[in-house]
Amino acid sequence: MLSSQPDVPIFPPGDLLSDEPPLETYRHLQQLILLLTSLEWLWRDRTDFFAGGNLSIYYSTRERKSEDFRGPDFFVVLDTERKERKSWVVWEEDGKYPNFILEVLSDSTSQIDRGLKKQIYQDIFRTPDYFWFHPYTLELKGFKHTYREYEEIQPNSQGWLWSEELQLFLGVLNEQLRFFTSDGNLVLTPPEEATQQIRQIEIERQKAEAERQKAEVAEAQVIVERQRVEQLLQQLRATGIDPDRPPKST
Repeated sequence: MLSSQPDVPIFPPGDLLSDEPPLETYRHLQQLILLLTSLEWLWRDRTDFFAGGNLSIYYSTRERKSEDFRGPDFFVVLDTERKERKSWVVWEEDGKYPNFILEVLSDSTSQIDRGLKKQIYQDIFRTPDYFWFHPYTLELKGFKHTYREYEEIQPNSQGWLWSEELQLFLGVLNEQLRFFTSDGNLVLTPPEEATQQIRQIEIERQKAEAERQKAEVAEAQVIVERQRVEQLLQQLRATGIDPDRPPKST
């Protein structure tokens, strides 16, 4: 017997995998990995954020994953639980949208990133910080939400742009977009920090070796001086002068 009940649509579970397509080039992939690993390493002791790369954000007001979703190349949500997610579902995350979004431009997506996506992030997401970067032309722009619209962020003397949300600068170094701290230090990845530590250990070792060699030279000079004094004393004794006896008073 056929059921008289109307068909009810069944929506995917909350752990739906991201709908985002693969990244266009290996350089795009490298850039996202670099940003993600360096930020997570910098904030390794924090548990109040989520950083995602090439993941879908579902934001339908009807709570349907079949409509209204976008996939920023890189985004950060603050004041949330740090845990693994396969996508970001706004209605399952207390209505939270990203605090920071970065798009890695390409020839096929740059118009959308500069236009439609920027409009969505401004008017719907109301994401405070929006940036874009082109890994080939090295174009870098950033925008700060003024509660009405985006206002372009002006670079500092080094050409870096400040993210108020992340409390970090974004700047180009060796043709890659990198994070910098407020005092200008590069935010390192774990391998970079390990390399830096090894380099520092080697510097300290070389410094200690130089000090050891310096001490050996000083000790050798003392020995030479002692031998010179001893030769002088022997010469005095050979002439009948005993340097160990005080001179006679006249």
